[in-house]
Amino acid sequence: MGGSTRTPLQVSAVAVVVMLASTLTAFASVFGLFFFILIRIKGLEHVIIHYRWVFVCLCLLPASALYDLIFYLRNGFIFYSKSAPKQHDARVEEIQQQVRNWHTGGRLRRMCTARPGWLTISFRTPLYKQSLNAIRINLMDILEVNTEKRTVYAEPLVTMGQLTATLNPLGYTLPVIPELDDLTLGGLIMGVGIETSSHIYGLFQETVVSVEMVLQDGSRVRCSKDENSELFMAVPWSHGSLGFLVAAEIRIIPARRYVKLEYFPAYSAAEFTDLFAEKSLERDKNHFVEGILYTKDSGVVMTGSMTDSAESGKENSIGHYWKPWFYKHVESFLKKRITGIEYIPLRHYYHRHTKSIFWMLHNIIPFGNHPAFRYLLGWMVPPKVSFLKLTQGETIRRLYEERQMIQDMLVPLAHLRKSIDYFDKEIDLYPLWFCPFWLPSRPGFLHPASMEGDGEMYVDIGAYGEPLSPNFKFRASTRKLETFVRENNGFQMLYADSYMTAEEFRGMFDHTLYDKMRRDLDCVKAFPDIYEKTNRNARY
Repeated sequence: MGGSTRTPLQVSAVAVVVMLASTLTAFASVFGLFFFILIRIKGLEHVIIHYRWVFVCLCLLPASALYDLIFYLRNGFIFYSKSAPKQHDARVEEIQQQVRNWHTGGRLRRMCTARPGWLTISFRTPLYKQSLNAIRINLMDILEVNTEKRTVYAEPLVTMGQLTATLNPLGYTLPVIPELDDLTLGGLIMGVGIETSSHIYGLFQETVVSVEMVLQDGSRVRCSKDENSELFMAVPWSHGSLGFLVAAEIRIIPARRYVKLEYFPAYSAAEFTDLFAEKSLERDKNHFVEGILYTKDSGVVMTGSMTDSAESGKENSIGHYWKPWFYKHVESFLKKRITGIEYIPLRHYYHRHTKSIFWMLHNIIPFGNHPAFRYLLGWMVPPKVSFLKLTQGETIRRLYEERQMIQDMLVPLAHLRKSIDYFDKEIDLYPLWFCPFWLPSRPGFLHPASMEGDGEMYVDIGAYGEPLSPNFKFRASTRKLETFVRENNGFQMLYADSYMTAEEFRGMFDHTLYDKMRRDLDCVKAFPDIYEKTNRNARY
C-alpha cells in the first residue's frame, strides 16, 4: 500500500510541535485582545514604552520558543545523520565563487557577510553593511567531534547552546563556554569570548586549534600555530576584516555531571576584591571563578569544580524554567549572610545567565522572576535578543541610547579595586559582573602592557543596565570610562558602544601584527578595518 511510515522519534517531534503550536495560539489570543484594548486606550507609543512586556509576552516569547524548538530538531537531525560534512565543501566553494565574482565585477564595494545585523547578539545593528558587497555564508553545523584528538570541528554560525547540547551527552565540553546560548563560534573567534574558566584557559581564542578562512582573492586556507601562524594569531578580534571564517577546530575536554559551586558573600569592596583575587589566582584549585557585586559594598564570589557525584540534598538544577533567575538566587546567600555549596548539572551551570539575559530581562519583563510567571511562562524565556532588536523601533532604540549601558571592560586584576571605585563614582550601575581571565604575553591585538613573563591575570567587568549616577551622560560618561580603561592598560569588548577616536583606539589595541596581515593579504580595499566596523558611528 502507498503512504509513508513515521519513526517514533518523528511522531514524538510532530506531537510536540502540534502541542506547542496549540498552546501558543491560545496564549496569543488572550494577550492579543488585551494588547489591542491597551493600544486603543493609551496609544501605540505609550504602550511600546511602558508596556513592552505585553508585546514581548504576546509575540516574542512564543516566537522564540518555536524558533528554538525547530532549530533544536533541525540541528539534531543534521548532526546524527552526518549530512553536514558532505555539504561543507560545496558551501565553502559557493562562498569562494561569490568572492571571485566580486573580483570579476570590478571590486566596486568592499565585502562583508550578508548576515542581517539584527541576528547578532550585540544590542546594536551595524550600519556599514548597507554600503558593502554582502557575501552569503550559510554555515551553521557541527561537522565532527573527534574524541581521539579531543577536538570539535564546526562552522562559524554554530551556537554555544548547540555545542553544549551535542558535546555534553558524549562526555565532553569546551574549556571555555560563554554563558548565552545564542553566541556563535564565529563571533567568539572573530570577536571575543570569556567564561568563568578563563582564569585557567584564557579567552575563547586560546582554545582554538585551527581555523579555515576564505581570503579576499577567493583562496581557502587553513591556519594554526604551525601553519600560516601569523594569520592565526591575527584572526581573534579581527571582526571579519581579514577574510571570511568558514570553519574552526576547537579543543574539547572531558566533562563531568555536576559543578560543585561554592558561594562566598562579601560585605565591603575590599573584602570582595581580596576574595575575588585570591580565588582567581588559585588556578589549580578552582575550575570556575565568578563574582557579582550588588552594591559597592556587598557581593558574592563563587568558585566551582567539576565532579561526577553530588552530596545528598545539595543538587540544584538551576536551569529548569521554574527555578529563580540565577543572579537572584546568588543574592539570597548575601541576604542570609551565609556561605553555601550546591551541585549544579554542568549544562545548567554553563547557561545559568541565559534565562534572565544576566539581569537585563528584568527591564523588559519586570515580574519575570515572580514564581507565577516562571511556572506559567518561564518555559518560553528568554526572548531571543535578535527578535528584541528586530522589533524595538526608534522609540525603544532612543531610550536604550539615553538610559542603558551595556559594556564589558577588561582590566588587570591588580587594578580591580580602583576600577570598582571608578565604576561606582561615574556610573553607579549594579549588579556588576566579574570574570577573571589569563592574558598570555604573545603577539596579537591585545596583550599585557609588559611582555615579560608568561602573562597577566585580567578581569572582565560587565556593566549591564541603567546607570543611576545623576551625572551620567551616555556619550561623555562612556568616553571617560574608556579613558580610564586605556590609562590602566585595559581593553574594551567591541560588541559594545565605543566612542573612541581612531587614534585612541590604536592606543588601546596593538595593531602591529594586524596591520601587517592587512597589507600582506591585500585586505585594505577588500574589507573595512576593525575600527570602521566597531566604532559607534558604524552602528545604529
